[in-house]
Amino acid sequence: MPIPADWPTTEAEALAEQQRLRPLVEPHGTIGTAPDDRLIAGVDVAYDDERDLVVAAAVVLDRTTLAVVEEATATGRVAFPYLPGLLAFRELPAVLDALAALTHRPGTVVCDGYGLAHPRRLGLASHLGVLTGLRTFGVAKTPFTFDHHAPGPARGDRTPLTDPVTGEEVGRAVRTRPGVKPVFVSVGHRIGLTEAVDATLALTPRYRLPETTRHADSLCRRALARQQLRLRQGN
Repeated sequence: MPIPADWPTTEAEALAEQQRLRPLVEPHGTIGTAPDDRLIAGVDVAYDDERDLVVAAAVVLDRTTLAVVEEATATGRVAFPYLPGLLAFRELPAVLDALAALTHRPGTVVCDGYGLAHPRRLGLASHLGVLTGLRTFGVAKTPFTFDHHAPGPARGDRTPLTDPVTGEEVGRAVRTRPGVKPVFVSVGHRIGLTEAVDATLALTPRYRLPETTRHADSLCRRALARQQLRLRQGN
């Protein structure tokens, strides 16, 4: 998996690319009933920074049954240094390759991270959506730099996630399990915030995190472990 030749390599280039892509985000839309809309994918990545290695996973589920339909992984070199707010530039080349390896095209992709809940309103989910044209949203484990009040204790309770500088609602804190800390949902591309929250709740019938994320996280960790073992055996 080669890193794209025109991929940003400096902080200044990455910031400029985020500013260029931000106006292309469509922060509205619904999940329809077309055949592709029956399929929803999760993507995630795992790193071995010592070996300059990243593994991405894409797992497609049936949106109704949550059964796994297809899995794919991609392995390559880390594409960008670790800089807060620019993680998409580390992860996206591998994620794009994993998605390209699928034979089933999902109608929606769920990212383990942020969309519009980002300082420049272009987190991984939004960036991925603009590059691919896919419907995307992010479900994060933490609120990043944004403010929120704790939602009520019941499953489905939610409160706004807001930018402390502008007061803008950039996402929602959503309780997916009673009495368990919330997740943080934000629009990626071609979906509205209410629709993204509803989809998150549909993907969390038993656990705090969406089934898409759980499967993708497990797959990329297993694939990384296999790659590390092969490298050790080759030394």
